[in-house]
Amino acid sequence: MDSAWKYRGRVITVEDVAFIRGLIAANTETSRRTLSKKLCEAWGWRQANGALCDMVCRGLLLMLERSGQIALPPVTYKRHNPLAHRARPAPVLLDQTQIEGKLKDLGSIAIEQVRRTADEPLFNSLLEHHHYLGYEQPVGEHLKYVCWAQGRPIACLAWSSAPRHLGSRDRYIGWSAEARRRNIRFIAYNTRFLILPWIRVPHLASHILGNVTRRLPGDWERMYGHPVYFAETFIDPGRFRGTCYRAANWQLLGLTTGRGKNDQTNKPNRSIKEILGLPLAPRFRQLLSQL
Repeated sequence: MDSAWKYRGRVITVEDVAFIRGLIAANTETSRRTLSKKLCEAWGWRQANGALCDMVCRGLLLMLERSGQIALPPVTYKRHNPLAHRARPAPVLLDQTQIEGKLKDLGSIAIEQVRRTADEPLFNSLLEHHHYLGYEQPVGEHLKYVCWAQGRPIACLAWSSAPRHLGSRDRYIGWSAEARRRNIRFIAYNTRFLILPWIRVPHLASHILGNVTRRLPGDWERMYGHPVYFAETFIDPGRFRGTCYRAANWQLLGLTTGRGKNDQTNKPNRSIKEILGLPLAPRFRQLLSQL
């Protein structure tokens, strides 16, 4: 193999592969899952919340086996994966009477983080049936918000872990590759924003964005044990102008390449999007650039 490989931001050297081979040889009766956990413990490979990077490690082991570098023990148990055949969120019966008027006439707006609460299925259903992209189960760290007014849901926002490589964002922050690898967890990516179609209130979207982003660092820390210092999103200019983001002080950072994160051809294969960002802390550059 090459002198070093990269997997999910970690450099894998020839010495690392030799260590893995020795670990397998010393644990011939051990399952693949247990091997992965032993390797994580030996390397100190942990998430920000202290949990082992077990799934990432298993992916690494499979990659090395498929490339002929190691021989894993046979699979002893095929776990049922409930996500493989996950049913789409069912529609929820809602009052769809149109709400129009001025923002001040809407009354107080309650913003609730609903991840791991009884209202999470409501959030999933609203995105599935009223957002043009539908609902997609997030992977990794993520939060879900439902906004309420007059006793009715009016909006939803989804946030997840940020893409690892984003040229214009990385140049804007000015961090090194090593700082990005260590600190990418401190960026939140706004994957969905939905104002329900029967809500017609000018300035509502930017008002909600402002309120949600102010509480986002604290909510993230309560859920995952660390805050976020920067927020980002993509806007498809063929569909939207991103007016509500700009009104809420988000800045245009640049454009995507249109190639996606798993590109192997260096040729655009999807629409080019605008990248917008919002600092969530005054010293965000220093905080994100720390090693």
